[in-house]
Amino acid sequence: MTETDQPRFYLVQADMLPEIFLKVVRARELLNTGEVKTVSEAVAQVGISRSAFYKYKDSVMPFRDMTRGRIFTFNTMLRDKMGILSSVLSIFAGVGANILTINQNIPSDGVALVTISARLDHADVTPDELVVRMRETDGVVSAELLAG
Repeated sequence: MTETDQPRFYLVQADMLPEIFLKVVRARELLNTGEVKTVSEAVAQVGISRSAFYKYKDSVMPFRDMTRGRIFTFNTMLRDKMGILSSVLSIFAGVGANILTINQNIPSDGVALVTISARLDHADVTPDELVVRMRETDGVVSAELLAG
């Protein structure tokens, strides 16, 4: 493969993109967050055809999804109960994330702020999908992507 055969990438402001690209991204988000279960549901909700979705799904994505390998920092609020932090860390391990730091505040009013920094080089999920999984965990009050 020659240098000219390599894919080229462009960073384009979202409001300059054709509407179909934004709808494909939204359909992927619906699927990734579990808001819909099937591609058919996702495309129906955003108003595109399945063929359009499949045509563009691997070529159009938010910039954040293309940053695999960078360090991501997550903020979580966890209930002060035994095993909850362990459950959250198991999510990271289960997707192949490499945890770099964990900072936990002393619990106050039954919750503790826990900040986790991780590298997602070998993770099989996006940072946003990881947040969704944390939020679905019993004892997690909140979870968000802070940086990355």
